Amino acid sequence: MKDIFDGKNILLTGGTGSFGHKFTEIILNNYSPKSLRIYSRGEYNQYLMQQKFQDERLRFLIGDVRDKDRLYRAMNDVDIVVHAAALKQVPACEYNPIEAVRTNIDGTVNVIDAAIDNNVERVMAISTDKAVHPVNLYGATKMVAEKLFVQGNTYSGKRKTKFSCTRYGNVVGSRGSVIPLFQKQKEKGTLTITDEKMTRFWLTLDQGVNFVINSMEKMQGGEIFIPKIPSMKITALADAIAPEANKEFTGIRPGEKLHEIMITEDEARHAKEFSDYFVIEPEHPFWDKNANVDGNDLHEGFRYSSDINTEWLTAEDLKEMY
Repeated sequence: MKDIFDGKNILLTGGTGSFGHKFTEIILNNYSPKSLRIYSRGEYNQYLMQQKFQDERLRFLIGDVRDKDRLYRAMNDVDIVVHAAALKQVPACEYNPIEAVRTNIDGTVNVIDAAIDNNVERVMAISTDKAVHPVNLYGATKMVAEKLFVQGNTYSGKRKTKFSCTRYGNVVGSRGSVIPLFQKQKEKGTLTITDEKMTRFWLTLDQGVNFVINSMEKMQGGEIFIPKIPSMKITALADAIAPEANKEFTGIRPGEKLHEIMITEDEARHAKEFSDYFVIEPEHPFWDKNANVDGNDLHEGFRYSSDINTEWLTAEDLKEMY
């Protein structure tokens, strides 16, 4: 697998975020890229990242995915792109919907165009379970971004550029996660929970980044890769973090789901199952039907949802994850 990164120029959009830091750490420690270009808007965050890693293979490029011209220049001589840039906070996207569209959708179009015209080999987008049956604008923009990436393969035509996506659940302890909130509320003795029936998929940042890296090695172009990860009830998560605390149920918030879905019944009809992940294959003429012959077909009506998962986190499991 080292061959796809070794000696290559890599561009990471949104590179100063939590995912970007962990991706940079793993790539620099375990692979030998020619360069890793961090593409993001904030000069101060880039400075902090530069001080943290101090690696001559790192390049820091100020730019926004909304800026097509800047992306074109940034992708010059790039072999691999990981597209992690996005507006991710659900309330912020609801309050600033046009900005969310301009970054998450228009920015994705710019990444696709720049990658094709610069003859990039592989482009992987980071998606989310909230893109499935979206009930908020953030999820809707990520759903569109997924569709754009899958169909991006028709735009590349006979060129070598291939596009795929990874879709996974909540990252333990990440910015915006409920876990830091519960840890803070623990000090006051009361945790606020929207609904006692709520469930979520969970994985660590290391697991998420390694899944993206492994998927990039396997990708043929057009797939959506989904890891098999455990679920946990929000009430069980609260008990694990603050077993002595009181629980205050506040009611489900606008744009929030009781349960998250990572594969729908309709997607399952053209998906394959492997030992530790699923692949949703594209339903388009460009797809090689022999690409995943080792995978198993899913049964009729299969749905991969956090409330009917076969794997569940215990309190001990969760504590080992953060």
